[in-house]
Amino acid sequence: MNKLFLGCIAWLLACTAQAQFRVEVSGTGLTQFPIAVAAFKGNEGMTQRIAAIVQADLERSGQFRNVEGNAAALDENTRPELASWRKQGADALLTGSVTRVAEDRYEVRFRLWDTVRSQDLGGQSHAVSAGEMRRVAHKIADAVYEKLTGEKGVFATRIAYITKSAAVYNLWVADADGEGAQSALRSTEPIISPSWAPNGNQLAYVSFESRKPVVYVHDVDSGKRRLVANFKGSNSAPSWSPDGKTLALTLSRDGGSQIYLMDATQPGAEARRLAASSGIDTEPTFSPDGQTVYFVSDRGGSPQIYKVAVTGGNPERVTFGGSYNISPAVSPDGRSLAYISRVAGAFKLHVMDLASGQAQAITDTSADENPSFAPNSRMIIYATQQQGREALMTSTLDGRVKARLAGQSGDLREPDWGPLGK
Repeated sequence: MNKLFLGCIAWLLACTAQAQFRVEVSGTGLTQFPIAVAAFKGNEGMTQRIAAIVQADLERSGQFRNVEGNAAALDENTRPELASWRKQGADALLTGSVTRVAEDRYEVRFRLWDTVRSQDLGGQSHAVSAGEMRRVAHKIADAVYEKLTGEKGVFATRIAYITKSAAVYNLWVADADGEGAQSALRSTEPIISPSWAPNGNQLAYVSFESRKPVVYVHDVDSGKRRLVANFKGSNSAPSWSPDGKTLALTLSRDGGSQIYLMDATQPGAEARRLAASSGIDTEPTFSPDGQTVYFVSDRGGSPQIYKVAVTGGNPERVTFGGSYNISPAVSPDGRSLAYISRVAGAFKLHVMDLASGQAQAITDTSADENPSFAPNSRMIIYATQQQGREALMTSTLDGRVKARLAGQSGDLREPDWGPLGK
């Protein structure tokens, strides 16, 4: 099942591109903030219901529990009966409105209330078109999340993933909840390993359109792209440094698959070999400070995760539990390592606390792949199989709250969560 370690050509499972998803949230966190989200006044009859989108975002984070209340729409200007909402179990209340101000132009306002202290926690206003309603709903969810937790929300970010329908491969970019997917690249040859640049505007990926794996960097907004790695042999598994100036990738140009670093800003840049091994080294990923590269190697006899300084030196083994550990992803806060471990023939998502080295499986599925952290380090997106079909899942780091982002009739693979700001 391992497309990077066992080789790019092995990625042949069928999956169907879908632009719409059904989000299903399951599980309950140990502590969840109870919040009520009232229907936005003026939003009635519109396709995109802001309150419902905000509710789904907050629930999916695992930090919030939705409190149902009066179904009446509440705008941001009228002070609600906060004591009544408090009696219903809500510690906070979100209200707002949607007002049409011109042809296809709307003003969306919201206000957040503390029902416990009976305080106005402030609000915002956004001018948008009808097509931007989902995005502004995600921004509102981010504002609520940050106000109540003190941390950045990630609902207005984007994800990338791959699908294959019949003989056509697609690289998709979608909202963090899977909605609003747009095809960034369509090809009759395999596309694999999408990797977001830190600026949120570019994706590196591997394409087989020249009948061998080569690495491109693709500008998401303009659709323009450039070839960055077409050395002899295989070019695969691109990963960006935190400053966006360097790409780590796997090359076989000197015999065997090994890790190299190259300047991502200079066309035709030369690649520098990072470590030497008689085995296979692949799946590189940078630490948040850019000083270390984590990767997979079978130099010890079986696939394990190692780390090495970007200046080179002797790699240090990181994983010791189990005989098969692959697909490392380091959380942006540098505290956690997500990876896939084979346990009794099942491939399960694990999370390791890097300070203690303690790791645990956080899924009960058996075909997990490609973990990627949310930019606030609070959630992980990954691919898996449920009920015989492939799907994307998000999970909190403890595995208690999961959301299934499932295509209506197809399969989805290789997710990568984009940075904040996009």
